[in-house]
Amino acid sequence: KVFVDTLKYLQSKEFLLDVDLWRLFANLEELNAVSLSFLKAFFEAVKEHVRNSDSPLDFSSILSKFFQGDLCQTHQIYCLNYTSAVFYLENLRQREDFGLYLKQWCEQNQQCKRLHLPELLVAPLQRLTRYPLLLNNICQRSTDPAERALLQSLKEKVEKSIWDLEGKVKWLDNFQKLRQLQEVIIWPQLWDRDKRFFVPECLKQSLRENSSENILASANRLLLHEGRLTLAESTRLLEVHLFLFDDFLLITKIKRSKKRCGGSEAVLPVCPSFPPELQSLRREGGFCTVLDQPIPLDRLSLRNMDPVQVAAFSLRNAFLVQHENRYCQSIAAFLLQAHTEAAKKAWMSQIQAAISNHSRHHGTKQASACCFP
Repeated sequence: KVFVDTLKYLQSKEFLLDVDLWRLFANLEELNAVSLSFLKAFFEAVKEHVRNSDSPLDFSSILSKFFQGDLCQTHQIYCLNYTSAVFYLENLRQREDFGLYLKQWCEQNQQCKRLHLPELLVAPLQRLTRYPLLLNNICQRSTDPAERALLQSLKEKVEKSIWDLEGKVKWLDNFQKLRQLQEVIIWPQLWDRDKRFFVPECLKQSLRENSSENILASANRLLLHEGRLTLAESTRLLEVHLFLFDDFLLITKIKRSKKRCGGSEAVLPVCPSFPPELQSLRREGGFCTVLDQPIPLDRLSLRNMDPVQVAAFSLRNAFLVQHENRYCQSIAAFLLQAHTEAAKKAWMSQIQAAISNHSRHHGTKQASACCFP
């Protein structure tokens, strides 16, 4: 409430007018009003019972009213906006004027109890998960079979609401992550990626219009695993970043920005669910350039490399990813090195699991995973 009211006051004085209250706080005021009404009704019933010991302690009607009414619904609306709110907050915190609003106007207020805004924004999510515990405790202490049945029904309803919400939140988080990956991942044009292909200028525009830049736009695609590895090329070792999706593997090379972000330069927004390596690359203005075409999981062959075979090349923790065409011919091969043996095993396990799941859901032939003899 301190943060909301302060921001409203500053905007009334024509400060921070470009900050979107809904994107940052969603329906927090409505949620607080509903929660406060619930608590008041709950404690009023307790007080009435204490004043008049002859009156029964009837929690069932109060719980039924709120849990079958607006309490869960308002929590769901807030929770669905939470991930984007955290992302929006991270972007705003880079600004000096917003930083003054947070530190000098709000966080020093005694009502905040030294808590920062991210810690306060997550509180409604934590509160929602505690409601089944509250209902269960009341149910265990109830002696009325009808009341116990009602409380059990409400508990199951809230738990189902939480399960449904978790699925929606995961979907939204994945969607936002993929949307920002589109800004991080650069897809070079065909003639830039491979000099063997000659494309006349008159045809380049039509090929650009059919480019694969929006391949990550599908809301149903899942990012399963990602991270840094080293690619062994004929003359050098190249730092690469791999993205394993539920239907293909993407290998990209890392391009760091030559210009370091200065104090006066704008800091690029970073998705909070990105791993630290990708967040750092994004903040520096770097990006990932696609090294080769995506490798469909039903065309991917995974091979473990024996340490003896790659010792001559000073490689350790290596494995091979092959891209096969529909005729089972190898059209590309990538010899990859992980930093540790554990990281290598994790990557191979993730890729093989993704291949198995893709094969099971799409009925495709499972790619091979074996060792060189």
